[in-house]
Amino acid sequence: METIDRVTRSYEVRTYGCQMNVHDSERLSGLLEDAGYTPAAPGATPDLVVFNTCAVRENADNKLYGNLSHLAPVKAATPGMQIAVGGCLAQKDRSTVVKKAPWVDVVFGTHNIGSLPALLDRARHNEQAQVEILESLEAFPSTLPAKRDSAYSGWVSISVGCNNTCTFCIVPSLRGKEVDRRPGDVLAEVQALVDEGVLEVTLLGQNVNSYGVNFGDAAPRNKSAFAELLTACGSIEGLERVRFTSPHPAEFTDDVIEAMATTPNVCPQLHMPLQSGSDRVLKAMRRSYRKARFLGIIDKVREAMPHAAITTDIIVGFPGETEEDFQETLDVVRKARFSSAFTFQYSKRPGTPAAEFDEQIPKGVVQERYDRLIALQEEVSLDENRKLIGTEVELLVAAGAGRKNAATARMSGRARDGRLVHFRPGPEAGIRPGDLVTVDITAAAPHHLIADGHVHSHRRTRAGDAHKRGIMPKTAPIGVGLGLPSIGAPVTVPAAATTGCCE
Repeated sequence: METIDRVTRSYEVRTYGCQMNVHDSERLSGLLEDAGYTPAAPGATPDLVVFNTCAVRENADNKLYGNLSHLAPVKAATPGMQIAVGGCLAQKDRSTVVKKAPWVDVVFGTHNIGSLPALLDRARHNEQAQVEILESLEAFPSTLPAKRDSAYSGWVSISVGCNNTCTFCIVPSLRGKEVDRRPGDVLAEVQALVDEGVLEVTLLGQNVNSYGVNFGDAAPRNKSAFAELLTACGSIEGLERVRFTSPHPAEFTDDVIEAMATTPNVCPQLHMPLQSGSDRVLKAMRRSYRKARFLGIIDKVREAMPHAAITTDIIVGFPGETEEDFQETLDVVRKARFSSAFTFQYSKRPGTPAAEFDEQIPKGVVQERYDRLIALQEEVSLDENRKLIGTEVELLVAAGAGRKNAATARMSGRARDGRLVHFRPGPEAGIRPGDLVTVDITAAAPHHLIADGHVHSHRRTRAGDAHKRGIMPKTAPIGVGLGLPSIGAPVTVPAAATTGCCE
């Protein structure tokens, strides 16, 4: 029977769900390493396994409890091993987790990830499971250290929670009402990442363009706060790419489009969730925009940035969706010309209004519609990608982005518009993830582009150096987390640029 070394304990964080969860896991890793834990070696049995869970999809519960069952005999054979469950499913299920899986040591929620090290110590001392779920945010995640997953690209949260009430979504009840982070703290974290060599940041929020609704005081809402934040990011020297996800069509404003188009390092990419193209279904979903409004935004974005890549989310089979409703969705797909779409079959989530709606759509009907949507979107994606053949693109070389790269002698990278490109490095030596290259597109597929010609240029970067050495950025806690009524960059950040082209 294996016995754990109680002096040096190893950990592994297993992440499910959205980008917010991925970023939360970076915070969990930073907390654990500050507490003396070390990352588990590949293939080794960790002393601690942390599950950072998602509750959005129907099979989330089955996936978690299935994985916990697989770990039960491992833990039984490894005295001192601990298992912790956090994230949205933990916030939802609470004590149910330890009832279903009594070998779990700690259950913590979305509002108190900073409590994990203390809860682990308490569970070990008391020899009893610890369940701590808070109903509101204990501290903004930026007040916690973070062990980053990438040397060249970083997540930066600008808000947590959501004030929308979409009938299919469980997130607001698990993440709480929107709380916005101090703009100066956001920019300070971006600067800290750039100081570590990071070239690209993605600003995160459940609804980024409502940023400014809650700075924790009585000041009136600044509806231009997100546009101002994007513009301020343009002044950070060394920051080459800025992305954001996700906006909400109901609150998407022209000043954000202007900021995207005129801020040089903001990428020509927009993820704009559609969910449905039917006004009737959108109303039932409680999505406060309609088809015409959505397509109008797309038109304005393309007018300002003709080559922008626009992606979306679409749900098929929402309760009561008719064939006519579904045809409206297909119509938007044809008109919007999305470069790609994240498509989902509707699934009931207990606790959401839609789960109680009549006219739940039979699985066979949902599957057939889903297959038609996929076929249309792949046709559109391929057509849009073929338009790029013969053009030159700049790629930020990525790690692990091409499953067939070993067989094809290719590497992979992301273009400025977010598209995935597989390229041949050829005789150019020493290209690393985190470096920048320029290549010509030679072929297209629905989900990626190919560049099998020469590498025109290769710029080695500090991020590439760090990736080669296996050094990931660590960022210290930044700010007190909540409350500031105005946009203001830290003193280390110069005044925002106001002209330029994001191409």
